[in-house]
Amino acid sequence: MASETATPLRLPVIDFSKKELIPDSKEWESVKSQVCIALKEYGCFEALFNKVPAALRKDTVAVIEELFELPMETKWRNTSEKPMHGYVGLTLISQSMDNLTNVLWPQGNPAFSKTIQSFSEQVSELDQIVRRMIVESLGLEKYMDEHMNSATYLLRVMKYSSPQTTEEKVGLHPHTDKNFITILCQNQVDGLQVKTKDGEWIDVKLSTDDSFAVMVGDSIFAWTNGLLRSACHRVMMLGDKARYSAGLFSGPKSGYVIKAPDELIDEEHPLLFKPFVHSEFLKFYNTEAGLRAESALKIYCGV
Repeated sequence: MASETATPLRLPVIDFSKKELIPDSKEWESVKSQVCIALKEYGCFEALFNKVPAALRKDTVAVIEELFELPMETKWRNTSEKPMHGYVGLTLISQSMDNLTNVLWPQGNPAFSKTIQSFSEQVSELDQIVRRMIVESLGLEKYMDEHMNSATYLLRVMKYSSPQTTEEKVGLHPHTDKNFITILCQNQVDGLQVKTKDGEWIDVKLSTDDSFAVMVGDSIFAWTNGLLRSACHRVMMLGDKARYSAGLFSGPKSGYVIKAPDELIDEEHPLLFKPFVHSEFLKFYNTEAGLRAESALKIYCGV
């Protein structure tokens, strides 16, 4: 029976910080191999990525804390009809930093907008490297331009309140993300856990100040016909400190159809999911049936 407590296992740690990391180089091929192995086994890894200055990371956490100190009625101004957009509980999601800033701070807050925009741009470099490596490692170079151009970005900032207890409390229930790739940055409070193939939970304890957690979502899982795992994860909280995190989510543009390439389908690897429009899948996921499902993706478009 699978354990409900986290094991002392560690996620793979992959270094993206070396200057020699350019396409077709020896370093690129080495890192690409590590990425593919990690995502097949865990759907997740720890990335060392020093392109985001320490001061910017510190400023990002600071403006997130400032954001969540706003009154509840102010935060509810950030609303959207799109699934997974706007203020949802203790999650704020934004596509346009200037628009969000004007809504929440009518008098202006240029530091917030500039910090979040700069952070998003820097982290998106890591996303593009990872997705390019995924396409190359699966021998799907002819789809490279289509895939790279199909993505849009959302930055989601999150606060998990401290439970004020020595017993672990659920901060975020187990789930898989529905996008391509999620890249998470956090303050110094741990709590993120990832589920292994065997049903064990691994504590994600980032080892350096330059570290990010990189996770595959259901869109990559479906597009690779199940070759790369979508990472089931949760947040477990304890102690007296709040956890703040920022997640950059790359996902398909509105109306984009997720379809596994023919090259990944054969007798040994039959098609797992029918082609689907990602934005329509998100609508289903936000229904009662979608939220209750162990795998909304399988129910929505599984073969």
